[in-house]
Amino acid sequence: MARMQRALRIREMRKCCVSARDLGLAVIVVANTTSALGQDSPPAPAPTTEHAAPNRPGPNRPGPNRPGLSADAIDNLSRKHPGYLGALAPENLAKKRPRPAFDLTGTWFVDLRRSFNDFKFGPPYPEFYEAGKQAMAEAAEARKAGKPYRDSIGQCFPAGMPMIMTRVWPISMMQAPTVIFMMFNFTNSLRIVYLDGRKHTDPDIADRTYNGESIGHWEKNALVVHTQYFETNQHWIDEGIPISEEFEMVERIELLDKGKTLQIEYTMTDPKNWKGEWKSTKRWMRVDYSDISEVECLPNLNKDLPSTDTAAGGPAK
Repeated sequence: MARMQRALRIREMRKCCVSARDLGLAVIVVANTTSALGQDSPPAPAPTTEHAAPNRPGPNRPGPNRPGLSADAIDNLSRKHPGYLGALAPENLAKKRPRPAFDLTGTWFVDLRRSFNDFKFGPPYPEFYEAGKQAMAEAAEARKAGKPYRDSIGQCFPAGMPMIMTRVWPISMMQAPTVIFMMFNFTNSLRIVYLDGRKHTDPDIADRTYNGESIGHWEKNALVVHTQYFETNQHWIDEGIPISEEFEMVERIELLDKGKTLQIEYTMTDPKNWKGEWKSTKRWMRVDYSDISEVECLPNLNKDLPSTDTAAGGPAK
């Protein structure tokens, strides 16, 4: 009876763990559970060369025995949406929609011809609360001393929106009826803007990321994009200005000069860090003779760059 109860417990544990996102964790949990229940539990039979199940390791497939994925596990691991099609599903792409005002497909480079400081989103700045005021003061002190301040990007943290848009590296964009993919040469970051009419994810289950969740819609000759759900860890604007989980951003995107110039008007809000709206307008040039390439951020090399905190004698704040 005791052995039967142990077998039932193991079976239930396996059913639970297989549906976890990390299948490797499921194997570890099952193995530890079997060990904890006692050594008298019967071992799983080793598969033979002729009869090994396709989804289990045989003599030429080393590794622990793993059960096949259930339908629920596949839905979970593949991040299946609850009730709506993926952006690249053929059925979604084939739906009839109003013709977009323009196509952003191409490669773009931030326009810094007037001043290199145009990569910043201020001045003008909004009225900052305590954290923002402190960041501005400390950044000014570091600048006078010739030291970096909160250079988390140099430590290989993602730049995140909106700063990723202003790195001096090209940005390739691919536009489909349902989605725009922005692929940044700078650390090969990816931003996705959904155009298929979906709503923002429920905040209770949303994944916070450095580029946020972006949902766009067309308003006459402009694309309006609302982005929220940002990761805040080591995520700054300009010279170390922090954001909170309440940070949101609305972009009004237009093409000018017969499609040669991309303009974005930003409206950023964060009621925990500044008062009202923070507005900024930036432009990008179409660079048809450029492509992006693979670029990886390597902490063991970046730590020696003169502009990083570690090379200057201290960690990022």
